Amino acid sequence: MLVKVFGSAVFGVEATTITVEVNTEKGIGYHLVGLPDSAIKESSFRIAAALKNNSYHFPGKKIIVNMAPADLRKEGSAYDLTIAVGILAASSQITSKEIENYIIMGELSLDGTLQPIKGALSIAIKAKEEGFKGVIIPIQNVKEAAIVEDLDVYGVSNVTEVIDFFEGKGNLEPTRIDTTEEFSKTLNFPEHDFADVKGQEGIKRCMEIAAAGGHNIILIGPPGSGKTMLAKRLPSILPPMTMREALETTKIHSVAGKTKDVGLMAQRPFRSPHHTASSVSLVGGGSYPHVKNISH
Repeated sequence: MLVKVFGSAVFGVEATTITVEVNTEKGIGYHLVGLPDSAIKESSFRIAAALKNNSYHFPGKKIIVNMAPADLRKEGSAYDLTIAVGILAASSQITSKEIENYIIMGELSLDGTLQPIKGALSIAIKAKEEGFKGVIIPIQNVKEAAIVEDLDVYGVSNVTEVIDFFEGKGNLEPTRIDTTEEFSKTLNFPEHDFADVKGQEGIKRCMEIAAAGGHNIILIGPPGSGKTMLAKRLPSILPPMTMREALETTKIHSVAGKTKDVGLMAQRPFRSPHHTASSVSLVGGGSYPHVKNISH
């Protein structure tokens, strides 16, 4: 029996929809094709244990899993849930026809619980663009993905919740977030406030001028003089981000895995790279010939 389930791969800050085709037939063996990396190849062991520990079974048949498009390199363990749902549907343990309407992503633990993934916001944006009804992701990522309007975002904590959802047994409800409220909630309450700095009047005046005029600034001084403390608080006197800037910033942090249990980022971020970091490492490094240069 052939079943198609949809997942998503994140390259840079953009997502690409991946079609996971699962076919079961007479015979023995598990064959995974479509340029998967080692983490995906090992998924069969996690899936088999997770299903067994939740009263389901890994079918003793010949299973072929194809991840299309087959010429794109697939990385990470976030396809565990996608492949698991495909195997359950192909072996008739799930009979719902709604599976093809959702993007399904999540890393499985051996007991069936789900671990957070990276790039949930990019995945949700792509799902909406391509007309999917919704996305099913780990509950730790649901706040960032729910920023996308007109898309049903379901946060799940266990593989059984996904199975019950497609079987119509559970009471899983989509997460709704008021983007405007989320954006304004922390807008005026920065984590590090420039007003907390006592003294240092000269450098404070310089930083205010730099912030007002959009100038660069270099801080030079001995360790402990307050350079990092002042730099960390500079974003609190910069103009507030626009909604577009907030979405773009959240997307970048989502891909980096820095937004677990956090919704829209309304504060300008502060990064503190080591002084020995190369220019290549600062813009991300790596080599993906099919990904456009996203450094600014």
